[in-house]
Amino acid sequence: MSGDNQWTKKTFTLNTGAKIPAVGLGTWQSKPNEVRKAVAAALKAGYRHIDTALAYGNEHEVGQGIKDSGVPREEIWVTTKLDNPWHKHVEEGITSSLKSLEMDYVDLYLIHWPSSSDPADLKKHLPDWDYIKTWKEMEKVAASGRAKNIGVSNFSIRHIEALEKDAEVKTVPAVNQVELHPNCPSPKLIDFCASKGIHCTAYSCLGSTNSPLANDKTLAKMAESKKLSVAQVLLVWGLQRGTSVIPKSVTESRIQDNFKLDGVSLTDDEMKQLSSLPDRFKVCGDAWLPVKVFFGEDE
Repeated sequence: MSGDNQWTKKTFTLNTGAKIPAVGLGTWQSKPNEVRKAVAAALKAGYRHIDTALAYGNEHEVGQGIKDSGVPREEIWVTTKLDNPWHKHVEEGITSSLKSLEMDYVDLYLIHWPSSSDPADLKKHLPDWDYIKTWKEMEKVAASGRAKNIGVSNFSIRHIEALEKDAEVKTVPAVNQVELHPNCPSPKLIDFCASKGIHCTAYSCLGSTNSPLANDKTLAKMAESKKLSVAQVLLVWGLQRGTSVIPKSVTESRIQDNFKLDGVSLTDDEMKQLSSLPDRFKVCGDAWLPVKVFFGEDE
């Protein structure tokens, strides 16, 4: 790829025709009162994609940060997600999120996990409900215009295949937001989603806090030779794979550095080196869920 990549202006076109910004700000695990400042700082630095979720408990702060930034709402792509205990109550879920965000619509609404947890006991799965029924309710939200696009998160190949096989399902998810970094590259899942016209967004794209990637020698050497930060190399690796990236940070200088990607590219050999790192780990496993959602077949 040429060295004039304008990653900060780049968008990926979804199967709906909508254009999702290639680089966004993630807000998972951000502490209260930090998120509002981080969102405003990101938007002032040029970001136009902010990712949140009902489960993060920070939608209100995200909404406030967007207001603080002074950037018009229509210029910002906002993603939020339906929490597991709300699967039977999608209508109430989107209503709650929009109220917290103080918005009329979100640009993308995702099923956070393919797990319909029992609100009365989160260790149990609802016996009469599953994510396919949830998806049909998501389609109604899209029809109402309160979510411009709908998608999924943490869905494996078999989850998407099950949606596809259901005769009543009318819509292909626009996005599958999944954990992606060189120690969790999931090439089969990315190829499968691409074959179905589903865009992948990479969360934990830097490997998250105290990640083994931070000490990876191959990565450190590559970053040094290119006079880049390890984070910048990881983000461009994700972007060149055709995925959007949502690095999380609450430090203004890091938020700005993570957006200094224009003109940066990796050679085919460098891409292959990073995609071939031997270590494997997931930041976000499924042991806390009442059902297994990762089956090891997406690698």
